Amino acid sequence: MTGAFPDAFTTERLQAERLTPDHLPEVRRMHRDAAVMARLGGVREEDQTAAYLQRNLRHWADYGFGLWILRERGGGEPVGRAVLRHLVIDDMDDVEVGYAFYEPYWGRGLATEVASRCVALAERELGLATIVGLTDPANRASRHVLEKVGLTYERDCTHEGHPSALFRKRLR
Repeated sequence: MTGAFPDAFTTERLQAERLTPDHLPEVRRMHRDAAVMARLGGVREEDQTAAYLQRNLRHWADYGFGLWILRERGGGEPVGRAVLRHLVIDDMDDVEVGYAFYEPYWGRGLATEVASRCVALAERELGLATIVGLTDPANRASRHVLEKVGLTYERDCTHEGHPSALFRKRLR
């Protein structure tokens, strides 16, 4: 890592804040939203949500980066989440860029905006050689976002029991 990684950052239209234990109600709300979770493995039960929160809090503690809760600039209710986190695929440890938004925020370019910022952080702040993205193979919108931020389709794979399309970008 080249410097202190940001707990918070902004883009043109979004503000991102580091995940904390206080975000449990928000993570729960997102995990119960069928539209959000349709391509992310489905709605999650309370124990799955608690485990997800703990896993992502531990990632911050272990690596100094991870998941952010997203709001529109100026505050208000959360609109989604973004993530940079370690991910093991076929015994290879990579760092993944990811995002999820509530349905009213789809189709507005917000995923591209935050994914672009996360890729830049991965390159500048983490000094990564590559970054990956995973999406449901049928999720054309997410595939398009990954391509717009410079990742290219590498192959299909299975991650956590779900068929996935793996995208990658070489950063250096």
